[in-house]
Amino acid sequence: MDAIDATVPLLGELDLYLHAEGRDLYSYRKLGAHPRTIGGVPGTAFAVWAPNARRVSVVGDFNAWSGQRNPMRRHYGAGIWETFVRDAKPGARYKFEIEGAHGGVFLKADPYAFEAELPPNTASIIRGLPQTAPMPEGPAGDRHAPVSIYEVHLGSWRRMPEDGARPLGYAELADQLVAYVKDMGFTHIELMPVAEHPFGGSWGYQPTALFAPTARYGTPGAFRDFIRACHEAGIGVILDWAAGHFPADPHGLARFDGTHLYEHCDPREGLHPDWNTLIYNFGRNEVSNFLMSNALYWLEEFGLDGLRVDAVASMLYRNYSRKDGEWIANKFGGPENLEAVAFLHRLNEQVYARRPRALTIAEESTAWPMVSRPTYLGGLGFGYKWNMGWMHDTLDYMKKDPVHRKYHHDRLTFGLLYAFHENFILPLSHDEVVHGKGSLLGKMPGDRWQKFANLRAYYGFLYTQPGKKLLFMGGEFAQEREWSHDESLDWHLLSDPLHRGVQDMVRDLNKLYRELPALHRHDCEPEGFSWIDCNDHDASVVTYLRYGADGDDFVVVACNFTPVVRHGYRVGVPKGGPYREVFNSDAACYGGSNVGNDGAVISKAESAHGRPFSLALTLPPLATIVLKPS
Repeated sequence: MDAIDATVPLLGELDLYLHAEGRDLYSYRKLGAHPRTIGGVPGTAFAVWAPNARRVSVVGDFNAWSGQRNPMRRHYGAGIWETFVRDAKPGARYKFEIEGAHGGVFLKADPYAFEAELPPNTASIIRGLPQTAPMPEGPAGDRHAPVSIYEVHLGSWRRMPEDGARPLGYAELADQLVAYVKDMGFTHIELMPVAEHPFGGSWGYQPTALFAPTARYGTPGAFRDFIRACHEAGIGVILDWAAGHFPADPHGLARFDGTHLYEHCDPREGLHPDWNTLIYNFGRNEVSNFLMSNALYWLEEFGLDGLRVDAVASMLYRNYSRKDGEWIANKFGGPENLEAVAFLHRLNEQVYARRPRALTIAEESTAWPMVSRPTYLGGLGFGYKWNMGWMHDTLDYMKKDPVHRKYHHDRLTFGLLYAFHENFILPLSHDEVVHGKGSLLGKMPGDRWQKFANLRAYYGFLYTQPGKKLLFMGGEFAQEREWSHDESLDWHLLSDPLHRGVQDMVRDLNKLYRELPALHRHDCEPEGFSWIDCNDHDASVVTYLRYGADGDDFVVVACNFTPVVRHGYRVGVPKGGPYREVFNSDAACYGGSNVGNDGAVISKAESAHGRPFSLALTLPPLATIVLKPS
């Protein structure tokens, strides 16, 4: 037998106890495959949780994939199997051969593998934890800091047409993507899931190897170098994290030891009806600990700056997307998934305790209260929540022909009724440019010039509204077609002045948002916002103030959502003197008609909108302007 004496335990009693209790937050440092030298003998220590298995062996390149060569020793109390295999070296492929609780022998990939084969192959690969220099910190992402996020699918951001249209690797992304994001002025990159996943069409949201960065773009070390390059450029990195469900691929977690180990047994609890995937049993200590350990792994071992948790709404409700009779109530008879709630509480508490500068972000589309409030106040504990309501309302408004917008004015203004109930991120995400929804540009009404003008005005509205910002790749230069994960963005469009104008404007908006505290300091607090006039539905105009540290630090925003130029449009302001026009989405350099206020306007001591001074503005057609007192 190739293993060291199997009667000598590799895991101590405390390790086993903490695992069973669900309190080993760094279980990835013990379970899985870890290159070690024991008694002067190099090899790899393997450990896997399979409490109901009759037999487990490790098989791989090092033993001719024979289940007879390296059977594993069982710790009955914890249900963990372990062994040490000499000459099992980093880079070798392996799986666990499991004889199931009810018979049958099958091969499973390692749930804790740090590297996995490139799909469609499914083996795990022996790879130790990264042993590199400490990671420099990313930028602050707290409520008072500017947070402007560029959402990216790594495989389709840019491809190499001269090399079979292959996607860029991590090393190329560290060079090209980082330089681009820095030039565009975004503060953070949000990566759609990078954990290994068998089906590219899931965009990473159905992972089978939660601890392994996908091999599609390179090695785990190359991925960590990419994160380092981002931080050295002053860019934070947020990872989309899919903890709400997992696919039923036979090499993955489904019926891992022949029983419903990670998932619920009853399909009314364990089967996700929208995606035909499986739902984690959050009430099982070992399962919640597995996910908790994974979250900390990405943050601490790769130095990531935050996690955006996908599909939180589906985690919170037992009746999510289910009809009556298709779900099981909690112990109190309600639809809330109490176990998932407890898991999210603990996740956020542990992340912020260990990484105070990190961000946790919830994609949560319901009215669940206090998603982004601390757990000690009764909240879920997330740092931020996506404002899906704002996104749906405002996009629905922008789709309307300007002649009809006055009948839907509340779609623009309704979001301010609840804008400060949570710490919101305003997302224009990938979800709005897939599945037949077209592109953001394609949603805009009118002829070609009006489509671009509408989009520019909408981006100006986005960047001046309370809330942090998120824009999916391609939106920054007005991609015309719907996003496809199998194709590159249409970079050739930048030869068109209208597309290049949108890109230049987004760059300038990011700069304005970062440099003016009035546009970011109180993104999540009511003292940072005040309507001037939200009721001019006939003109389809909204005007408002954004405030910085005090009442003297403010900007004036005016949005005209009709193609009509409005001369002498009077708005009340807090103080007299000159006001500079610091942004105009109708500027000629952006592709606009260059209507505006000649760079500045002087306020008069003429009261309006309950304020002692006022400005007589020229509002450009389909445009947003920003003015700052000089």
